[in-house]
Amino acid sequence: MDKIIVTGNGPLHGEIPIAGAKNACLTLMPATLLSEEPLTLTNAPRLSDIKTMTELLGSLGAEVSSLQDGQVLAMSSHDIHNHTADYDIVRKMRASILVLGPMLARDGHAVVSLPGGCAIGARPVDLHLKALEALGATLDLRDGYVHATAKGGLKGAEFEFPLVSVGATENALMAATLAKGTTVLKNVAREPEIVDLAECLIKMGAQIEGQGSSEITIQGVDRLNGATHPVVTDRIELGTYMLAPVIAGGEVECLGGTRQLVGAFCDKLEEAGVDIEETKRGLKVKRSGDRIKAVNVTTEPFPGFPTDLQAQMMALLCTADGVSVLEETIFENRFMHAPELTRMGAEIDVQGGTATVTGVERLRGAPVMATDLRASVSLILAGMAAEGETVVSRVYHLDRGYERVEEKLGACGAKIERTNA
Repeated sequence: MDKIIVTGNGPLHGEIPIAGAKNACLTLMPATLLSEEPLTLTNAPRLSDIKTMTELLGSLGAEVSSLQDGQVLAMSSHDIHNHTADYDIVRKMRASILVLGPMLARDGHAVVSLPGGCAIGARPVDLHLKALEALGATLDLRDGYVHATAKGGLKGAEFEFPLVSVGATENALMAATLAKGTTVLKNVAREPEIVDLAECLIKMGAQIEGQGSSEITIQGVDRLNGATHPVVTDRIELGTYMLAPVIAGGEVECLGGTRQLVGAFCDKLEEAGVDIEETKRGLKVKRSGDRIKAVNVTTEPFPGFPTDLQAQMMALLCTADGVSVLEETIFENRFMHAPELTRMGAEIDVQGGTATVTGVERLRGAPVMATDLRASVSLILAGMAAEGETVVSRVYHLDRGYERVEEKLGACGAKIERTNA
């Protein structure tokens, strides 16, 4: 099994190209199921999760071709001959549930296994199901599968999410594009990935208004056409690589990044003593002093501080001057990286959804284990600030969300390598 070996090697200098967003691409790919015409995605990230979604769509009858070294996905769903998303594929990735709404909207029936994914809490799909029920779907949960039907098709409705959910917003939004009449979705997620999906669906002929706000209105149409759409920049990869020169020292320009994607994150970094410069090519980042200041962080839905950057931020705060408090409000069980960071000399006290981090002068290299996608990269970042060698095992999590991490960090001077020894 692969491991990543990181050795503290001093400041980083250079530039890092930021890939297309994993979470956007995994949402855009199921949109092909809404139309018989081709959908082409450019700026696609080259990740194992994208391969899993490709496998899932292929099992349903969609054709997915990976072009230009995987950065272009050409898809066609003119012949959907299977409406069952099997457990063997779905268990690998929670985003698999996003095929439910499109299949139900287009053909009136679907059977989808309850999904798997990272072990960072229950993350139930009940909000997905409630939204689809509001649109007229009949649902039956048995033997670990969601059996969904919509005789006569879905119908427009008004639905308010009791909690903000990105995935449920995406599923309902796609389903509503082919529902009869008008759908109003309230208390929806406002993430850039939602806006990106809406813009792609509009190119396909959908009638959508309000994306990026807390209320989206969709006027159902009879059919959608094909389109070509670029995947939005990955704001989580952007935030992760922005932290690299802050942790290790030096200055790095993150190509393709914009402050609009990570505004709350940038505000918190600047509070800690980080210089962020917007350039024509992206965001240039460096630490303003020898040591950053302690700051308090609370994760929130967009436009707040992203939960997917909490683990990486904790790695940074392990060497901050003072005491920081991180409050996780989105997912339970998302501090599993804390014990691994303490193996490297960090001082972290976790009580429920709150972690108190007392900064130390320097971390020490150690063997550590990745527990989920974001935890894996947080340990790599920590290793860049540590004395000696850090060996990160179980890095298959990493490949789900970061393409060519060793290449990108290594090009800026990091001493990092992958081994299967």
